[in-house]
Amino acid sequence: MAQMEGTVTIWHLELSDPEQFTAAGPSALPYELIRSEIPQPELNRFLYASVGADWTWYMRLNWTYAQWLEDLSRPQVSTWIAYVRGTPAGYFELEEQAEAAVEIRYFGLLPRFIGRGMGGALLSDAVRTAWSLGGKRVWLHTCSLDHPAALGNYQARGFRLFDTQQHREQLPDHPLEPWPGAYPRRKLTPVSR
Repeated sequence: MAQMEGTVTIWHLELSDPEQFTAAGPSALPYELIRSEIPQPELNRFLYASVGADWTWYMRLNWTYAQWLEDLSRPQVSTWIAYVRGTPAGYFELEEQAEAAVEIRYFGLLPRFIGRGMGGALLSDAVRTAWSLGGKRVWLHTCSLDHPAALGNYQARGFRLFDTQQHREQLPDHPLEPWPGAYPRRKLTPVSR
């Protein structure tokens, strides 16, 4: 993968008290949220690549099957998938950490479901799920490569900024694709409600 250097801003945000949390209203597109209880690298890699391609999620793409399986098999890690009429629409990964912290490691919607009124509701489910795991602090990070609405969505749910970093990073010099020929995504047919 050819690379170019770019500056990336990373924002670290947290909810340190359930009282800070502002839940979004119900999803405009109803979904069923199901925990993936059996570690399956193929599934998580599919979600990671499909959700993250437009936002330059590349760091795990070169992981081996064994690396995915080792990470997902840790009892602290859980994957939750939002299904619309049996189809994966989005997901989040949580990691339980020391001092009753829960990190939302990955969060996002698959391309066909972006802009359909699901993001705030799914993020609210991620936060509620993190609290239900015994978390006293829920945190995450986003960056300048993520969806332009990501930071605003987190802040609308009550997340507060606790650190900002900028660094130079070697980035792919072309758009990522879950598989060759899958783009341009903008030609996808929207999902009807």
